[in-house]
Amino acid sequence: MSADFIDLPQLLSARGTVRLPGSKSISNRVLLLAALAAGETEVRDLLLSDDTARMLDALRTLGVGVEPGAGNRWCISGVAGRFPVRASELFLGNAGTAFRPLTAVLALAGGHYRMAGVARMHERPIGDLVDALRQLGADISYLGNEGFPPLAIRPPALLPGRVVSLRGDVSSQFLTGLLMALPLLGVETTVEVIGELISKPYVEITLASMARFGVHVRRDGWRRFTVPADSGYRSPGVVHVEGDASSASYFLALGAIGGGPLRVEGVGLDSIQGDVRFTEALAAMGAQVSSGDNWIEASAPVAGTGTLRGISLDCNHIPDAAMTLATTALFAVGPTTLRNIASWRVKETDRIAAMATELRKLGVRVEAGDDFIRVHPPGAGQFLHPAAIDTYDDHRIAMCFSLAALGTPLRINDPQSVGKTFPDYFARFAEVSQGVPVIAIDGTSASGKGTIAARVAQALGWHYLDSGALYRLTALAAGRAGIGVDDEAGVAAIAADLDVVFAGASITLSGEEVSDAIRSEEISAAASRVAALPAVRAALLFRQRAFRRPPGLVADGRDMASVVFPDALTKVFLTASVEMRAWRRHKQLIEKGMAASIAALSLDLRERDERDSQRSVAPMQQSADAELLDTTNLTIETAVAQVLDWVNKVPKVG
Repeated sequence: MSADFIDLPQLLSARGTVRLPGSKSISNRVLLLAALAAGETEVRDLLLSDDTARMLDALRTLGVGVEPGAGNRWCISGVAGRFPVRASELFLGNAGTAFRPLTAVLALAGGHYRMAGVARMHERPIGDLVDALRQLGADISYLGNEGFPPLAIRPPALLPGRVVSLRGDVSSQFLTGLLMALPLLGVETTVEVIGELISKPYVEITLASMARFGVHVRRDGWRRFTVPADSGYRSPGVVHVEGDASSASYFLALGAIGGGPLRVEGVGLDSIQGDVRFTEALAAMGAQVSSGDNWIEASAPVAGTGTLRGISLDCNHIPDAAMTLATTALFAVGPTTLRNIASWRVKETDRIAAMATELRKLGVRVEAGDDFIRVHPPGAGQFLHPAAIDTYDDHRIAMCFSLAALGTPLRINDPQSVGKTFPDYFARFAEVSQGVPVIAIDGTSASGKGTIAARVAQALGWHYLDSGALYRLTALAAGRAGIGVDDEAGVAAIAADLDVVFAGASITLSGEEVSDAIRSEEISAAASRVAALPAVRAALLFRQRAFRRPPGLVADGRDMASVVFPDALTKVFLTASVEMRAWRRHKQLIEKGMAASIAALSLDLRERDERDSQRSVAPMQQSADAELLDTTNLTIETAVAQVLDWVNKVPKVG
């Protein structure tokens, strides 16, 4: 996986089993409560991610004992409500599940603290939480824009025994942070929620987590929450963190779209996490869902009942998992409307705007408003467009859009963003998904690659990619634009915007038929020089991968097996003597009425071999796992038969 992007092939199916990482929401709640409790707590199955790393770092800075143990066990030495460090600066990145609760706790803890994060965290509102804390006597100042981090916290002049008002329609993390902090006061305090409380299941997680540490909150529906007097956190000894139900949604949807069955382990329908109700939405779309002790499984609709169907859903109960429905909707019949999702706008990015923008790149119609998004899937006979998806430093956007690979090849930019909750997501995704198969045929110029690859594709009924044609087209387009083949940036820009259509033997460039024009020796030589430019190869990489469509692809070139399709089902490297290759090229040119010299062709081929094999990026070479086929003394028919024999010997997956 590149540091900048990961390319996902179009998928044929998905099935298998995935063990989920621990829940981010539970992990950070448990860490903070264990730190505030009296006694030592052993936390098992903690999520290891950016968000939990921020919380662990903050707790260490505050003087809490944090010790890792074997098998992802962590020992937290509680401070019984009083942090040893009374003055510090904390940097919490973009971890809302750390920033909001710590703000509330430190505001009542009696110390001097500064809290900051990344630029996006400073755009995420926190004013309603600060206003509620000030009602208790907290001394909090904004160091930047009013209502937003960064914050300065000083010892409070506490006014206990009050009823605190808090808006409920911005973020449930405000109520979570406030409730978790109130036991530090030692007196009965009530929080009264003004307006509708969003993301109620996350508040349920908070109440359940507090109860595990001995604090039982009384509540009157979703309007009033009371923390009793003399409440104090006590270690339960050992706490297990459930698998993340939000992360489960991606794989359950993958099973529903890709056939399945796909099982997630580590969470069941009896989970305290509200996002397990994502399964209800999947079932409403027609998916088959089953569950057992600590697992859930999803499959495509029952044979004969059709595909998934679009739904209209109030998503207040599954605010994060609802994002997965936006990409699941691409594979349904009829539009899907997701309502009551205003909280998306104050997350890691404005998720409504981001999802709408990226979905439109796939060629679908999307409507969006303040608190809804409506996705219209492709119509009959239409397909998703290959696209490069921007992720906005948002882990959930990266994971949601991976599902679209079941309809088109994709590029996911900044895939490392998944580290916030699921660092090895794409590796696990690959383990349970089956991509469109590829046969990669590389080799020297005039060794028969194009003819053999085209005939293998025809025999199998698969698509065919002549990757060299893309470099030839780039050379032709650059020449027509007056850009020299040594102008790397200029040629790369041409490559990125090629207006090319492949239709059988026909190739058009900006609407002009150029099949013969790109086969001249002049263009061949220019293409070899263009192919040595790293920026050009980078510009054409995803374009080549986008040819990978069902039922399969046969691709020929110089680096198909080593760079473009390293996961190819079968890899073949063709070669032949220079003399035979020069003779073949001479014959081709004469048949086209072009003058040619065998001696000159031999010299050109030797120089081209040297240039292709010695270039700094993606040099022409036989992959260690590729079959070598010398075609010097072989007929085309014999060579094709040999390749097909190798293909048939490869075990079929799925």
